[in-house]
Amino acid sequence: MPAMVVIATTAVPDHLRGALSRWTSEVVPGIFIGSVSARVREELWHAITEAVGTGAALLVRPAATEQGYAIRTAGTRRRLPVDFDGLTLIRMTAAPKVKEMQGPS
Repeated sequence: MPAMVVIATTAVPDHLRGALSRWTSEVVPGIFIGSVSARVREELWHAITEAVGTGAALLVRPAATEQGYAIRTAGTRRRLPVDFDGLTLIRMTAAPKVKEMQGPS
């Protein structure tokens, strides 16, 4: 039975966005929404994880949890889902430090 999914992408290859748009609608740049079967959802997630490269992706799907949804992530993200006694909370990681350019001494 099809269920709604939301997929958010950042800096992913154009061919991945094209593949996602075959099964979902890109409602704003990088945000895809659709109603797909569990099999299609798993195949889409496999394609995402294979092609995400240096980008990032997040998938939200219905689940039998207190919140009613489950989250998956791929790629490098500052926001990480963490299970806290059955609730999914989002943990922020520190921003990468930028090395200062040093001039001649």
